[in-house]
Amino acid sequence: MGAAMRRIHVGNALSAFGLGFTVPYLYVYVAQVRGLGAMTAGLVLAVFAVAALIVLPFAGRAIVRRGPLPVLIAALVTAALGALSLGLAGSAAAVLISAAALGAGQAVMQPALATMIVDCSSADTRSRAFAMQFFLQNLGLGVGGLIGGHLVDASDASSFTLLFAIEAAMFLLLVVVLATVRMPRSPRIDGTPVRSAKDGWKQLAGNRAMVQLCVLGFVLFFACYGQFESGLSAYGVEAAGISTSALGTALAANTAMIVVAQFAVLRFVERRRRSRVIAAVGLIWAVAWLAAGYAGLGHGSQEMATAAFISTYALFGLGEAMLSPTVAPLVADLAPSGMAGQYNSAFALVKQLALAVGPAVGGPMGAALHGPYIVTFLLFSLGISVLAVRLGRQLTEVQDQPWQARSRIVTRGAAPSEVVAAGQG
Repeated sequence: MGAAMRRIHVGNALSAFGLGFTVPYLYVYVAQVRGLGAMTAGLVLAVFAVAALIVLPFAGRAIVRRGPLPVLIAALVTAALGALSLGLAGSAAAVLISAAALGAGQAVMQPALATMIVDCSSADTRSRAFAMQFFLQNLGLGVGGLIGGHLVDASDASSFTLLFAIEAAMFLLLVVVLATVRMPRSPRIDGTPVRSAKDGWKQLAGNRAMVQLCVLGFVLFFACYGQFESGLSAYGVEAAGISTSALGTALAANTAMIVVAQFAVLRFVERRRRSRVIAAVGLIWAVAWLAAGYAGLGHGSQEMATAAFISTYALFGLGEAMLSPTVAPLVADLAPSGMAGQYNSAFALVKQLALAVGPAVGGPMGAALHGPYIVTFLLFSLGISVLAVRLGRQLTEVQDQPWQARSRIVTRGAAPSEVVAAGQG
């Protein structure tokens, strides 16, 4: 990795560490520590999603016009102010305004950092760069949540103020780290012609492969991430009788699978068609939902049900590890030259929509309609495989299997520098 990429990865780890400090404890902080009630706490979580949906359409254009670094720094300062004010807020209005600033800043960080990774990587290194990003994000969230859990005290509001202050400090430290990054112009794999930045959203809507990838992305996030802390956990408690400690173990198994398997999986997926890798993830997640079905609807012992439920989260983690070096680089390779920020923002917007709709649909189903819940999301997982195969028909050879295109150039006797240049065409 070059110096710029190292700083970007440090930034990913710091931002994830800061988020891990506070996100798991937001509900307790608002509802109990500040005494604002469950409704206000629920509104805070909704404000996070709404703020993201509002700012992301504008973030893409800003990244295209100004570059990802200035946009990222503005997002970090906004998030830092939101975190600090949230730790000091005592009224419902102040809490909601602070949450909106924090949520907006967090939302813009994602496409800005992703665009920086695209600009600082080549076709040969992009998959590994995004795999490292995902690895560090999960590691940062896990470590932050673990340390934050030991610092907070529900009977002491000042402990939460300290927590949010540390989160704000992480964002400001990230500003210092990234302010020194010198952004290169990196070659990229691009199967589409160069276009201007004007009418970016209209151009994106006309890119059939990108539209199909956005639909696929919505289903991916809806059927997996949108169920982790809502429908699936409610199903585990209500249908499978999973204890809160076992639920925590299941979440830890998910993170552990990602951390342990990420780079072993990377060696496998780098030489496979991207569309086939995504299709395989759909099948793996279908098995995960079958395991969840056994946990809640089977007739085994409680120990077997718990083991099956934990394996569900572990299988989800395996699928996530396969997606991280696959989907984000594909978004970048579908973007015309100079439009990576717009495409990354559009995909982040799709993700936020799925994360907003997923809990609203899955939560009530997982708690009350146990059989239909499993069948519904089993079908969604199989749908991922179908959509991925259909997407593969829209991708060029360079977009679906970039490694093979580079191998053919090398076989024909091209110099290594020519291989990179060929990726730009």
